[in-house]
Formats: sequence, C-alpha cells, structure tokens
Amino acid sequence: MLKNILKFTIAGALALGITACTDTKESKKSVDEKVEAKQTTIKIGATPVPHVEILEAVKPLLKAKGYDLEIVEFTDYVTPNIAVNEGELDANFFQHLPYLTEFNKNKNTNLVKTVNVHLEPMGLYSNKIKALSELKDGATIAVPNDPTNESRALDILVKEGLLKFKDVDFKTVVDIVENPKNLKIEELDAPQLPRVLDEVDAAIINTNYALAADLNPLKDALVIESKDSPYANIVVVKKGNENKEYIKALDEVINSSEIKKFIREKYQGSIVEAF
Repeated sequence: MLKNILKFTIAGALALGITACTDTKESKKSVDEKVEAKQTTIKIGATPVPHVEILEAVKPLLKAKGYDLEIVEFTDYVTPNIAVNEGELDANFFQHLPYLTEFNKNKNTNLVKTVNVHLEPMGLYSNKIKALSELKDGATIAVPNDPTNESRALDILVKEGLLKFKDVDFKTVVDIVENPKNLKIEELDAPQLPRVLDEVDAAIINTNYALAADLNPLKDALVIESKDSPYANIVVVKKGNENKEYIKALDEVINSSEIKKFIREKYQGSIVEAF
C-alpha cells in the first residue's frame, strides 16, 4: 500500500512539475505577445527639411490607426543609422538606397529599406554667378564628401560636360580624367554646403539642406538633377523588423494619397513623390 501511495505521489509531483514548466512557457509566451502588442509608439529619426515636415503630416494619419509617432531630429547622416541598428529608434527617414548600401558595408550595420517616399533633386547653387556659362577657369565647386552623394554631385558636372571620370562605382576627385576648366572640387560635410556659398564659386547641395537655407531648387539652382534619378529617399529599419505591424502601418501611411497630395502642394515640384 505504501509503495502505491509513493508511486502516485511521485507521479503527481512529476505531473505538477511538467504542468508548471508548461505554464511558465505559456506565461512567457503570453507576456512576449503582450509586449509586442503594446508597441503603439513609433520612434523615428529624420533630418529637418523635408523629412520632419513630411513626418508631421504623417502623425495624425498614424494616430487614426492607433499609433503615436515620435520624431527625433538629426543633422547628420551617421547617427540616425547607428541608432536604428542599436534599437534606439524603430526607423529613420533621411537617406537613399545607394547611401544605405554603402553605409551597411562600411559600418557593418544590418539595415534595410522598406518603402520609397520622395526624391530631392540635387542642385548646383552660386552666389557669384547667374549661369553655368559664367563659371571661370580654376573655379572652386564644393560637393558633399560622403561617397554616394559626392558621386551623385559629380554626375551633375559630368552631365554638363565639365568633367570626365574613370569608370568606377563611386566617383571622387581622384578619378577625374578630364578637367578642361581646371575646376577645383572641395569636399565638405553636406550640412556645411549652404554656408560656404560666399566662399566658393558654386556648391552642389542636397535639397533638404538647400530648403533649410531658404534656397528653392526650382528657382535658385543653376543646374538641377533629373527627376528620373535613382536616389529616392526611403524609410529604413533594422533587418527583421520590416514586417512588424507598426512598421507596416508607417509604410502604408507614408505612401498614402494624403501624403502624396501634401508633398505636391507643399513643395511645388522642388521635391517629388517616389511612390
């Protein structure tokens, strides 16, 4: 009889132990699911113009879907990518795909594009000349110093017949093979370019920085990048998060007809939608 009681006691204890383990696993799963379900705030990094302005228009549309959008402003092209990669931000919105590809390669980050949003045609600006034909021999032209934007800026000079380059993926000054006007190319951080217009003969400036300096690409640029450029600005997240419900909601809103209308009315062609 005692042996039977012991058998039942041990069996019961084992059953309780198995049940307890199962309950613990189920509870952890339930907690994890609740944590995932609680993601109702989307934290996104962006440069000021036009990215933050577009995101401000996105805010009420996302709110209607049950999400709060927290916008964190940056003035450089490195920190917002590091912040997304380290999980401090859910997403960012400031760059194009060629820049992202090069950044991932150089910084060993694991970031991916979700959707195209808009194109900012890069332009050549000057406070010293009124037309490109006035550009003198030996003139200095400032360009962005990050690899993709520098190459993109130099492509504008190629298209205007001012320079020729070796056949390389990303052009730099060392790749120049023909320079008939002996132009001097000055490589600077992109945010600095509007500030040096009085010091150089011309500068090729990203539209977000041009707009922030009250320069209108359609009115003020002597030369502007073609609208068929592959450099659309994109939403970026850490790989593995692109199918999260809150990211899908963000992508849907930022590619909505309401945001397309906002871009067209707000920027009057100086920025164009890319979706």
